[in-house]
Amino acid sequence: MNFRIVFKILGILAILIGITISLCWGFAWWDHQQDGGTLLEVGASDALGKSTGIAIGFGLILYLLGAGSKPEVLRREAILIVGLSWIQVSLLGMLPYLLYDHGLGFFDAVFESTSGFTTTGSTIMSDIEAFPRAILLWRSVTQWLGGIGILVVFVAVLSFLGVGSRSLVANESSLNISDVRTSRIRDVAFALVKVYLGLTSVCTLGLILLDMPVFEAVCHAMCTIATGGFSPKNASVGHYDHLGIEIWLSLFMFLSSIGFMLYVFVITGNWKRLRKEEEAKYYLILVLLAVLAIGLDLMLASTHFGYRQALRDGFFNVISISSTTGFGVSDYSQWPLFSQILLMLLMLIGGCAGSTAGGIKMNRVILYLKTAQRELVRSFRPNKVFRIRLNGIAPDEQVLTTTSFFIALGFVVSGAACVVVSLLEPDLNMISTIGCVFATLFNIGPGFEAVGPTENFGFLNPATKMVLSFLMILGRLEFFALLVLFVPSLWKKY
Repeated sequence: MNFRIVFKILGILAILIGITISLCWGFAWWDHQQDGGTLLEVGASDALGKSTGIAIGFGLILYLLGAGSKPEVLRREAILIVGLSWIQVSLLGMLPYLLYDHGLGFFDAVFESTSGFTTTGSTIMSDIEAFPRAILLWRSVTQWLGGIGILVVFVAVLSFLGVGSRSLVANESSLNISDVRTSRIRDVAFALVKVYLGLTSVCTLGLILLDMPVFEAVCHAMCTIATGGFSPKNASVGHYDHLGIEIWLSLFMFLSSIGFMLYVFVITGNWKRLRKEEEAKYYLILVLLAVLAIGLDLMLASTHFGYRQALRDGFFNVISISSTTGFGVSDYSQWPLFSQILLMLLMLIGGCAGSTAGGIKMNRVILYLKTAQRELVRSFRPNKVFRIRLNGIAPDEQVLTTTSFFIALGFVVSGAACVVVSLLEPDLNMISTIGCVFATLFNIGPGFEAVGPTENFGFLNPATKMVLSFLMILGRLEFFALLVLFVPSLWKKY
């Protein structure tokens, strides 16, 4: 194991996080100058300044420990870097919350930071608007950084990684880069960053034109494209009660839950690959059917005054949940049972592979269903030859096996986590316990009942918050890159 290269990359990453915090520190100073300043803003500036110094100082120490290392990153180092980097950024990201005078305790700060970077959107803040704007900006920035993938940005910026960049990107994200040459990974990462910046800019501009204040527009846009769901308002998007804003955000939540490689194909003129796309097509069909079904259910259950309002609430909440963003305009925990179950299924499925959305991912669901169909037919026609394809590509048997294992592992982890949470929180009922686990493991944000869209996770005890924080990272890295840290053979010498 080449620990020096691990230290070096983690050190550079910590420095980059420190630089990002410093930008929010600069905003805190500017905000203080604009309106004469308050004690809250001064406290936020101090907290962000100290956080900047700690993150950069820690990064320099790690970088010096890794000085002189060979630049080669092998597969084992890559997966170790991915797992440790997400733990590291979650701990560094909690510093502004912790050091702020009126901020959060250690466990709450870790939970909020982890929720941000993993784009989960679960929160322990009961009064979000009581925090200074600079702290809320950092809160949104964590989601924006985590959405595209911290190491994807890292690969796009740095060039010394060489072939190791492929392993870093593959282990951190669900991007389908199998048809990209190793030497082109950095170019692909750079293209993804450009697409990400473009979507964020357009979304921000649209919200400003819809009369949302500039600061709130920037925060909402970053958290929309990241499908994170943090809002600087206590009532989330429901604060505005604006149909135009809801439609605009819904559009970009949907666009962000489609694989970003599709946008790269559009930019590069690869229309042949675009025509073969199945995953996005099935995802669109699923969302439309869910909107119609929930809208009709709400109208028939008389929970809304008419189909127009039912369709409006159903439309926004379905896209918010299916994209695992978690923005809210109404309390879906008060909806009929059918609608709640349908929303729970959408939580599990999530968005498309290579998007910023969480969940199992649509491509795995499609492959799993096609594999199940194949095995059913083979039960009475064992000699029949099948050619399973997805997006025009026939995956090998190893991919199909890994897909089935991933889904099975997801349910095993969910079950085990529910048992642990039930032991730590004996006062929670079953739906609330399942809601806690699903909301964090699949990076959704809000759950059901006690952790529903109008509630928060602040009432949970510290041990539970740490368990849920672990689940958030586990789900964001899709299990393997974090669980492998607990495999003894990973740490042995070659």
